[in-house]
Amino acid sequence: MTARVLVVDDIPANLRLLEAKLRAEYFEVALAASGPEALALTSAWTPDVVLLDVMMPGMDGYEVCRRLKSQPATAHIPVLMVTALTEQSERVRGLEAGADDFISKPVDTALLFARLRALLRMKQVLDAWRVRAETARDLGFEPPGPPAEDFTGAHLLLAGGQPAEVRAVVEALAADGMTVEHVPDEVTAWARLEQAAHDLVLLCLPLPSGDALRLASRLRASSEMRDLPLVLLASEDQRHAVLRAFDLGASDHVMRPIDAPELRARVRNQLRRRRYQDLLRESLDRSLELAVTDSLTGLRNRRYVQRHLESLLRTGATATVLLIDVDRFKQLNDQLGHAAGDVALKEVAARLREHLRAVDVLARYGGEEFLAVMAAAGDEEAAVVAERLRAAVADFPVTVGTRPVPVTISLGLAVARGQAAADSLIAVADKALYRAKETGRNRVVTATAEDWAAQAD
Repeated sequence: MTARVLVVDDIPANLRLLEAKLRAEYFEVALAASGPEALALTSAWTPDVVLLDVMMPGMDGYEVCRRLKSQPATAHIPVLMVTALTEQSERVRGLEAGADDFISKPVDTALLFARLRALLRMKQVLDAWRVRAETARDLGFEPPGPPAEDFTGAHLLLAGGQPAEVRAVVEALAADGMTVEHVPDEVTAWARLEQAAHDLVLLCLPLPSGDALRLASRLRASSEMRDLPLVLLASEDQRHAVLRAFDLGASDHVMRPIDAPELRARVRNQLRRRRYQDLLRESLDRSLELAVTDSLTGLRNRRYVQRHLESLLRTGATATVLLIDVDRFKQLNDQLGHAAGDVALKEVAARLREHLRAVDVLARYGGEEFLAVMAAAGDEEAAVVAERLRAAVADFPVTVGTRPVPVTISLGLAVARGQAAADSLIAVADKALYRAKETGRNRVVTATAEDWAAQAD
């Protein structure tokens, strides 16, 4: 995994050392010797990760981090702080300034790359969702706001740990309103993860029973749980297991003895990141739904049904199209107004949807026209369905205000012959619909061989 890394340090020797280590692993590297230079280069070069020294004259690393995280254009870029300060309070200060992780000097090369890989995995996922959200925004849909900062009610799973450590973790996270469910071993942890939704997993190394690394691997292999934040609790002598866990997809780790403020800050960061990802996903789902839905009737729109029909025909399945038109709709609009017309269209849509199969796709095709696509329905079955739809609309008037208004529909029916193109199939159904309108309306007309021949010509 390679990426663009911006290294920020006011000491040239430190810059050269980190640059050499990163280039040896084929990272692209840019260097900045001060806070202002780092901010300018981040905006101009857009790195994937910022490797940021804490102690710099003028603008220190904390201030640089705060400014990066306060700007929408750079807030998503992970910041890995590098410091010679050993106090846990300094790590907490950095995490609260927005840093995504910390590494101490002298830099442990293996741990550095493990941390970088974890941050880059996280960024790749978020970048993918951000790009999709930006596409939706370009189509006119509003992007999501920032995630909520209140973590009350977050439900965490803690696997393993001695009784004193478990109590310390539960008490620390309770200060932020989080609840921690404790399980003793790998088997119980996996069972609980499958049974109930959790917001984050805390994994103690080693587990007293079972394999902590196997649990981490199973989490990342699960399509339902692979995005679940995974935070390790480990001692200094478990360095190898921590590095392996990062390779398997761990999100973060807290070193023993557990410092309550640091644990809280790291857990909040992971939950905040997960919430942001969920917001992006929900925004995309909403945008896609709006993009393929007719706002008046709630049916699929023309763009969606055309793509659906094309996909169905590519499979070689029998495909039937019903092109449906509301009779004398302009007259209804002129006499009763557009609001009454909208009521009639919504009621017609509801009746059509009620009398089609769940597997059929019904769309508003434009104006007062609807299009239904039926799979695996031949001429006779389609004709029966079409007649049922006609009767469902004609047999009962539409109520506009308190006034009953009679409404009827005309339908043109066409069944795909061989490898028909979607446009051709709809055009043939349109010929049948035209004859239905010409011959008195409120009827179903099936396309003939002559319609297909005329379309082919």
